Amino acid sequence: MIESTPEQQLFMQNDVSTRLHHLANHLSQIQTLWTRELSQELIISLIKESRYFIEWTVPDMVKADDIDRACELVDLGRLLTHWLFHWDEMWFDAQLLQAAAVATGDWLRRVLEIADTEPEPLSA
Repeated sequence: MIESTPEQQLFMQNDVSTRLHHLANHLSQIQTLWTRELSQELIISLIKESRYFIEWTVPDMVKADDIDRACELVDLGRLLTHWLFHWDEMWFDAQLLQAAAVATGDWLRRVLEIADTEPEPLSA
């Protein structure tokens, strides 16, 4: 088994809602940076760390039977990975950057909704 990093250990001490608020904070920063086109390195760093936040949070959501919302976060992780794989194409295309900014805003709102509501109980 791979040992966790100090960053992961610190992050994992928080409850799922707090972890999701950390993710939402990153998405908010990414959204702002998309529109300003300031720092590729900072955006990439935030995207990579956001993927870790998802990776470290989803298993606890699954354990709590919050499968549907965990799957939504996996979809967000897939989108973030897609952006990293197509970074050069995206960075030099204003329409793709605008679409990424809109998608980031949509995901920001959804992550906050997930963070601020209790999971739906499974029906009997």
